[in-house]
Amino acid sequence: MRVARFAGEDDPQFGVIGDDDGVPTIAVLRGDPLYAGFDLTGQKIPLADVRLLAPVIPRSKVVGVGRNYARHAAELGNEVPAEPLIFLKPNTSVIGPAEPVFHPTQSDDVEYEGELAVVIGRICRDVSAEDVPKVIFGYTVANDVTARDLQNKDGQWARAKGFDTFCPLGPWIETNLDPSDLQVTTTLNGEIKQDGRTSDMVFSVADIIMYVSSFMTLLPGDVILTGTPDGVGPMVPGDEVSVTIEGLGTLTNSVVSADD
Repeated sequence: MRVARFAGEDDPQFGVIGDDDGVPTIAVLRGDPLYAGFDLTGQKIPLADVRLLAPVIPRSKVVGVGRNYARHAAELGNEVPAEPLIFLKPNTSVIGPAEPVFHPTQSDDVEYEGELAVVIGRICRDVSAEDVPKVIFGYTVANDVTARDLQNKDGQWARAKGFDTFCPLGPWIETNLDPSDLQVTTTLNGEIKQDGRTSDMVFSVADIIMYVSSFMTLLPGDVILTGTPDGVGPMVPGDEVSVTIEGLGTLTNSVVSADD
């Protein structure tokens, strides 16, 4: 099931992506599938007629994992960590498909990082390997935008990864997906820059959830970014970045100056 969030007449609404005689549609839901019960309203809208939003706005947190692909660690001159390297992004950094990433004036080197994201579906702590599938609502596509110069300058990553608009998510959440071996590609203005597979991750989705939940409670709607393949690089105002994950879809965002 593909669950999307879209701009409704008043407030954002949720729906299920489907197909009606070859026309992509969204079946409108009543309620919030992440935080409360939901059911179908019976209304269907052509997908082309709606504006998709970030499929989830975490009420709590976005958890990132650094250096989770060996070749990405190497391209930045870093060792592969012995255990998952965890950081946080604020929920205010989240935007949706087709929304602009603002290039801040404080940075001269803002970079894309295409990633598989995990959306948590229930409150959990100290999750066992057996229970990992039970706490996952689904998966989406992410771009862990990073001000690389500030990351190197600050010695910690809160500012470099925490700017508003630095966490594009979308286009929807796929609830039925095996994350173990998916192709992850990122294009910059149509040119492929990243091309990796989730099977190359140092720590698997299960490893990450078990580790993170060993020291913090995960809540419904929390998002976990699982790391990026090698090939990261700068993006500047005027660029368009697309991240595509096999079985999930494509997330596209433009880059604009924060002064615009």
